[in-house]
Amino acid sequence: MKGTVYKSTGSWYHVKAENGTFYQCRIKGKFRIDDIKSTNPVAVGDRVYFEVEKKGDETIGIINRIDDRDNYIIRRSVNLSKQTHIIAANIDIAFLLITLNKPVTFTTFIDRFLVTAEAYDIQAVLLFNKIDTYTEDELAEVKYLAAVYRNVGYECIGISAKTGKNIEKVKALMKNKVCMFSGHSGVGKSTLINSLEPGLNLKTAEISTQHQQGQHTTTFAEMFDLSFEAQIIDTPGIRGFGVVEMDKEELGDYFPELFKLKSECKFNNCLHLEEPKCAVKEALEKEEIAWSRYKSYLQILQGEDDGYRKDSYIEE
Repeated sequence: MKGTVYKSTGSWYHVKAENGTFYQCRIKGKFRIDDIKSTNPVAVGDRVYFEVEKKGDETIGIINRIDDRDNYIIRRSVNLSKQTHIIAANIDIAFLLITLNKPVTFTTFIDRFLVTAEAYDIQAVLLFNKIDTYTEDELAEVKYLAAVYRNVGYECIGISAKTGKNIEKVKALMKNKVCMFSGHSGVGKSTLINSLEPGLNLKTAEISTQHQQGQHTTTFAEMFDLSFEAQIIDTPGIRGFGVVEMDKEELGDYFPELFKLKSECKFNNCLHLEEPKCAVKEALEKEEIAWSRYKSYLQILQGEDDGYRKDSYIEE
C-alpha cells in the first residue's frame, strides 16, 4: 500500500493510505535515506509504501520504502552539530511566522530558514504576526524589516491571527498546496491555524512571563487536511536553526541578492570577503544590500552556529 505520513511521534507514524484510511505504522528495521544522518529517517509529508500486519486484534503498518522526495526542510541541531532533523518533506510553500517581541525573531534565524528553503527549492513566505499588538514605532520597525525581504524577492504579509487581518490573503496562497508553518514557540502558529480552520481547535498557550518566550504546544509535526483544498503541516516551535553544511562557494547562491551580482565579481569563486572588485561588497557600501543579510551570510560561511540568536533583531 502507498500513503502519506501525517504525523511522526518518533517511533510511530500516522499514515493516510490512498483510500483515505489511517494506519499506525512503524518503520522496517534501520534504514537511512540518501546517506542523510538524520534523527528521523521518515518525516511528515513523506510518501511511503507499507504492508499491513495483524497482531491479535490490532492492525499495524510496516513502512518498508520511502518514495523519492520532491524536497524537504532540514536543520542541524545547534547543540548537537552532527545531528540533523528533517522538519517536513514534499512542501509547496514554507511559511515562517515572525514576531518583533514576545518572542523576538532574529534576522539571523529568518535568514537561515530562507537559505535552507532556497537550497531545497521551496517557496518561502514571511508572515509578520501580532501586528495588532504593536506600537507605532514597532510597526515602523516591522515595515522596515518587511521591506528588506521584499527587496530580496520574498513575499511578506502582515497578519493578526487573533483579529483575522490578512488571513484570507494567506488562505489564497495556500489553496491546492502542501504548506508548512514554522517559527519560534509563541509566534502564534497554532492560533493562526485555528483562525484558518477553526474546527481543528489546536491547543494554544500563553507566553512565559519569566522568559518572554513561547511554550511548546505542538510536540510533533503533524499534517492536516483543510476544508479549503489545502494541507498544512504544523511543526513544533524551533529555538535555533542550524544550517546543514553547504559548500562555501555555493552559499552565496542561496542569497538571491548575492547570486544576482555573482557574475559581476572579478573572480568566479569570489566569497565576497576581501577579494578585489567584488560586486557584492560594492553594493553593500552603496546600501543596495542589507547589512543584516550580509552579516548572516558571513556567520553561516564561517560556521558560527553557537550563540547566533544573541544578535540584535535588526542590524543597527
